[in-house]
Amino acid sequence: MRAGARLLRLAVSGNLRSTATMRFPFSLLGLSTQVAFKSDVPTSSRMTPSKIQNTNFAFKEGADIFAPKDLVELGRPGAGVANEPGDLVLVPYSKYSFKDKKNDKSIFLAPLESTVKPLEIPLAKGGEAFWIDSRTVAHAVEDEGNLDLFAIDLKFETNSDSVGVLSAEPPKLIGSFPTTTASNFQYSAKESTLVFSDYVYADGNLSSTKEQDEAWENRGNTALVYDETYERHWDTWAGPKTASLFTVHLGRGADGKWTMGTEFENLLKGTGHSCPVEPFGGTDDFSVAGTTVLYTTKDATLPKAWHTKQDVFLVSTSSPGNPRELTSGKQGATRSPVLNSDATKAAWLELAKDGYESDKANIIVFDLKTGVRFTLTQKWDRSADSLAVGVQQFSTDGKLLYLTAGDHAKIKVFVLPIPPTPEASTTHPDLAPKYAAPVPLVKTGASSGIQTLPNGRLLFSRSSFTSPNDVYLIRDLKTFEDDLVASDTTLEFKGSVEQITRFTADALDGKDLDKGEEFWFKGALDKDVHGWILKPKGWSKNDKKKWPTVFLIHGGPQGAWEDQWSTRWNPNIFAQQGYFVVAVNPSGSTTFGQEFTDSIAEDWGGKPFVDLRAGWQYILDTYPQIDADRAVAAGASWGGYAINWIQGHPEFGFNFKALVCHDGVFDSTYNGYSTDELFFFNHEWGGRPWDPKTKELSEKFSPSNYVANWSTPQLLIHGSKDYRLPETESIGAFHALQQLGIPTRLVIFPNENHWVLNHGNSLKWHFEVFRWFDEFVGDRSE
Repeated sequence: MRAGARLLRLAVSGNLRSTATMRFPFSLLGLSTQVAFKSDVPTSSRMTPSKIQNTNFAFKEGADIFAPKDLVELGRPGAGVANEPGDLVLVPYSKYSFKDKKNDKSIFLAPLESTVKPLEIPLAKGGEAFWIDSRTVAHAVEDEGNLDLFAIDLKFETNSDSVGVLSAEPPKLIGSFPTTTASNFQYSAKESTLVFSDYVYADGNLSSTKEQDEAWENRGNTALVYDETYERHWDTWAGPKTASLFTVHLGRGADGKWTMGTEFENLLKGTGHSCPVEPFGGTDDFSVAGTTVLYTTKDATLPKAWHTKQDVFLVSTSSPGNPRELTSGKQGATRSPVLNSDATKAAWLELAKDGYESDKANIIVFDLKTGVRFTLTQKWDRSADSLAVGVQQFSTDGKLLYLTAGDHAKIKVFVLPIPPTPEASTTHPDLAPKYAAPVPLVKTGASSGIQTLPNGRLLFSRSSFTSPNDVYLIRDLKTFEDDLVASDTTLEFKGSVEQITRFTADALDGKDLDKGEEFWFKGALDKDVHGWILKPKGWSKNDKKKWPTVFLIHGGPQGAWEDQWSTRWNPNIFAQQGYFVVAVNPSGSTTFGQEFTDSIAEDWGGKPFVDLRAGWQYILDTYPQIDADRAVAAGASWGGYAINWIQGHPEFGFNFKALVCHDGVFDSTYNGYSTDELFFFNHEWGGRPWDPKTKELSEKFSPSNYVANWSTPQLLIHGSKDYRLPETESIGAFHALQQLGIPTRLVIFPNENHWVLNHGNSLKWHFEVFRWFDEFVGDRSE
């Protein structure tokens, strides 16, 4: 299952694999190809599964190998944010050390127009950093039960040859917040106003929150009582507080010193609105321009667990609690609301269907002068991912909009001219071709954090299979922008992209990470289906050696294996441990058009497995160097469902020797009752668990109904704080496999959610996965 529309790409995981000694057509690959570890008739009511023998397993490690420990300890840069003039970029950064058992956090300040070396400022106690003017970074950090705000003044001097120095003054205390949970800061320099989010009780009063926290903690019991859903969401039980947006004065006085006010205004007080939208909302859920704040919020009148509808509102910092709705009331989810610099235009991404979080996201523009709302990209068969954020959300003259969107397993940067405002609001405006389809500027990797800068420049961050985030810059866009606006048709961008930072280049030097190769094949309904392969170190097309293979199945299911970095399911980690990696994007995957994404609904065990089988056959036919008798498969979330589904269908002929299921669906009916976001199940399975159509689908496609056919050794991994797919899914599958006498292992992380985030747990996760594979397909001759 997906991990939330916004972070779905970060959550992709899974895999699938099949091997057969002889490559018969699929129709001939029957039960005889399955490796059986169970008796047809148990001899006792309690069977004893085989014990794992490989107790001396160790990772392949070395100076030229990118091992799991290297992945966990590699620096993790965030997306860069430039200051207003666009000469410096701020990048949050963290790096874990197993030796010190510590995750060190810092920020980097990198010049955009000089060769001055980036400056690292350690943040010993963590916290959030953000720009408040061109030479001042604010740092909010908790210390001794308080959340204090400091100002870090920068000195940046260069000569005519762009040579100089960048330094920082010691932090100076500006003021304190009444709680320790203030976050998601956006600053309006024009109005000397800081906008941020925090959690408050029903009265909406931030100043009394600490006192109410104490009363709640000392209430004399630990009961949590609910009258509506979300009683728990993602990894947290709902409490008495909700998120809201606040403002406070923040400015520099005549003496040059920064000061912060003590009056905190709740912009949403009395509205019933909550922003950011949990569990993944942040600064991309609201936008600030002067005294105007644009935000998105879940519809407060609908049950949240089975509706995705979000509304977009405009509120003034001078009139808290009096928002104006900009959405029509007939939409699904909304995200990435942005304002232009003078707050005359608003834009956001909008899904049409309530209850479907992976519907196509169109761009909505609202002309705040005329009150006219109109839709862009209706005819473009891609789903926008995010709109430009930062100093200037629209282009500098307001005539273009920059965005990211997934296309063929990459997250590209696009630009789209904004047409003249129609006379009346419309969802299907009659647009010239240049307004209908965005123009790609960056076509590789996974881009994020796009930001327009003065002098025709565009800043963005990008990762890929071979590197975490770095900051990039496109220059001299003004001429192209002018030509695009003046042209009657779309134009091709032929400019260049400049890399600004190289955070992990030294650490990855000599590791020889694979860039990934794409392949295409015919799948279900004769559709073209995409996949990636990553080859192990030492691979040669003339190899006589046969390589073990791992087939990864992504989660979602509306997700994709994309050319981007991952700290959890990183294909290069598998390749560097000696596996030929195959990652297919079957029916249901994103970035290949909405019809392809929609095609998995109510067909979880159908078309996707036609694609996966066809993809596997393509690999068998194309790469004789792989050892079909040493193939394994792994998947998480929907990918975990796929692993369980393959277990029950040996007629598919995959012949995997070992399987790994992370946080997967075992019983679809149970999942329909137990998951936190009920709308997801209701959409994917055609209704509620007890509805006749849904019961029929669940009977057909639930893995638990085919346990009698299970026979392959399987590792199951689950987090106890996973409320998307409760841990009992894996426990149930584990109990079934144990009673069948099949080699099985269960790994539970009591403090993890749908993902494994703790650094030590991440290394343990990799150890258990690779030890499991090695037990059944390891090369014992080494």
